[in-house]
Amino acid sequence: MKSKPCIASLTVKTSHVLPPDTNTHGTLFGGTLMAHIDDVAAIAAYRHARQLVVTASTDSVDFLAPVKVGDTICVEAFVTWTSNTSMEVFVKAVTEDLRTGDRKVSATAFVTMVALDDNKQPIEVPEVFPESPEEKWLYDGAPQRAAYRKERLKRSKEMAVAFGTDYPWFRNDGRNFDE
Repeated sequence: MKSKPCIASLTVKTSHVLPPDTNTHGTLFGGTLMAHIDDVAAIAAYRHARQLVVTASTDSVDFLAPVKVGDTICVEAFVTWTSNTSMEVFVKAVTEDLRTGDRKVSATAFVTMVALDDNKQPIEVPEVFPESPEEKWLYDGAPQRAAYRKERLKRSKEMAVAFGTDYPWFRNDGRNFDE
């Protein structure tokens, strides 16, 4: 399997932010931005693997600047690192005020995608190699981020077992929650 440069997976999506996309503050819903992030990350991973992909995890999404109604949101993503069947995808969202041309990074995130074969089983992906200084910086930090994700997944599984599917804190004794 031939390795590929990071740039080969570059995916860019620009959308106009309209009133239905915004909250009562006139800014883009965080969940809508997260949907854009997941969509663009999936396309970048699919381009790299040339296989179906699923989202395995999303690292924290930090909202750095508001995206206002009437602005555009440009979401860029590319594969920064690969493991056996998974790919780390860096995503950056940039908002632009079309009247002034003012642009700000509104969010960044790392999304982990897993490639799947036709039977929906994980399948090996090509390695990726960085070329620019920025790509090399992201690539060099990826093993540490992967180790952190692995530990975070372990803790998430422990919480899932501890909390289970029931609501132990829910009392069903006929009392009103406001009492």
